[in-house]
Amino acid sequence: MEFKENEPIYLQIAAHVCDQILLGKWAAEDKIPSVRDLAVSFQVNPNTVMRTYEQLQHQEVIYNKRGIGFFVTPDAVRKVKAQRKERFLQQDLPAFFRNIFLLEIGLDEIQQRYEAFKTENYESEIEQKP
Repeated sequence: MEFKENEPIYLQIAAHVCDQILLGKWAAEDKIPSVRDLAVSFQVNPNTVMRTYEQLQHQEVIYNKRGIGFFVTPDAVRKVKAQRKERFLQQDLPAFFRNIFLLEIGLDEIQQRYEAFKTENYESEIEQKP
């Protein structure tokens, strides 16, 4: 994983964990990688991963079974979606609207590109959804 310089690493790892949950790779009640295993795979200090897991516990996305490991909460998908949706609507969408207005990009073009993006990047996930 390539880390961005303008965002703390632990938040980027948290986003990755949430992505795995939203994509269904880590389902409710699944055990997720240990702090040490995730630290090795991302080549970061275990304390960084621990900080990530502490934040996700606080957000009730994962929970700790002492001595066993960390697990995805039953309500994780809903919680992650709600948090991301709020952030997107409050922070990202206004900037997006400003750009498409200034650049005179029509909604039809946005729709076409969105459909192409889904097909190119998430085709297997789209096929699996009912």
